[in-house]
Amino acid sequence: MLIAWRQPRALLWTAASVVALGFLVALEIAARHYGVAGPIANQAREVIFAPKSGPLLYAGMALMMVVLTWRQRFIAMGVAVGIDIVFFLVRWAVDAKMMFGNGALWVILACAVIAVTRRTGQERILLLKGVGLSLLLVAGRKTGDTWLLITSKTRPTVLDQYVATADHALGNPSWLVGRMVSATGSVGAHVLDYVYIQLAVAAVIVALYQLRNVATERRFPAHHLVRTFLVIGLLGPAIYMIFPVVGPIFTYGDGAFGTGGQQWALADLWPHTTPPLATPHSIPFDEITPRNCMPSLHTAWATTIFIHSRKGPRLLRYAGVFWLVATLGATLGFGYHYGVDIIAGVVFAFTIDAALRSLARGWNRAGIQLVAYGTTVFALLLVSYRYIPMHMAKHPALFGPLLVLAMASVVYGYMRTTKLWEPKATPTPQPEPQPEMV
Repeated sequence: MLIAWRQPRALLWTAASVVALGFLVALEIAARHYGVAGPIANQAREVIFAPKSGPLLYAGMALMMVVLTWRQRFIAMGVAVGIDIVFFLVRWAVDAKMMFGNGALWVILACAVIAVTRRTGQERILLLKGVGLSLLLVAGRKTGDTWLLITSKTRPTVLDQYVATADHALGNPSWLVGRMVSATGSVGAHVLDYVYIQLAVAAVIVALYQLRNVATERRFPAHHLVRTFLVIGLLGPAIYMIFPVVGPIFTYGDGAFGTGGQQWALADLWPHTTPPLATPHSIPFDEITPRNCMPSLHTAWATTIFIHSRKGPRLLRYAGVFWLVATLGATLGFGYHYGVDIIAGVVFAFTIDAALRSLARGWNRAGIQLVAYGTTVFALLLVSYRYIPMHMAKHPALFGPLLVLAMASVVYGYMRTTKLWEPKATPTPQPEPQPEMV
């Protein structure tokens, strides 16, 4: 029975690994076609050269270490720091670019070698799962960079006018929050920028709490944050190709309504002048700016962090709320997204997490209905942004509450359904009172 159960599971893992490898190879070939290195080459380069994000590599290593004993964790951390010190001294001597993280990557790769050569049976599988999760987290960043390049090269026109018009139904929140962030000065902007950039590190902190018992139980829980985080990153870019949008501004003012005087911007409007109402149409845009606005994946990831922090201690719950609010403030306040992107991102996150929870516990009618409903709402949002934005803008009193209600209905359905899936506490039987001697 156990062998019969494990064999299909092993085949599933093998098939998933082959598909993932094929996807990475395809992205590498596509990147080479455009004259840049792909995710595989970029990741291999970081074995020696300065990594793009040292904190992300150490976060990945921390994720892998959930399968190790405390003694092994101290050894791994010591080796990683020692290797980074050597790299730091060499780079300082030759005046090269400074960044830490090589040591963490070396330790992750060394654990993969140890799993194959020195471990057997369940211990090998457990260690390989830990290594796989850490490398997926790290490779996800590289894959995303390559995919964003592909969106900019293959989608010559963008639909920002449609989204900006639909955003009138919500009162143009990006413009409103943008003025609020500008009023806070450099301090508020720096805090929000740090929260926005280090989102993956926050996810690892929550994941470490969820996976804290893996080393003792010698198995991973059926559902945890990392699964949802990775699936969001896998499926989200496909929507970028269907609904290409660059946002009010992107990083340095090169969005559809940028403030940097970019030649591709429609006008210098953000954040002090809301875009005028006019019949929207697709507009040509440069081949550099990623079309990564719809839906807001940063919002989806921050929402996932919030969802999975609810079962943690009070400090972790507060951190989940802070990261969600700060991420929303950054995505809107820096002009990276429109308000309707945020609503789509929240629906996207709750639907994917519901699907993965259903998969982990076994599909039932409630789970299927919840996922189908979330998918339908998400599709209707995209269709409405594309085909009836003028109606939405001209009737904000109707469509604004409808958009919020649609999002809230998915959240409510998720909370109600998953609450039924929680194990019910069994009351402790009380001893029956014994008659006293008179």
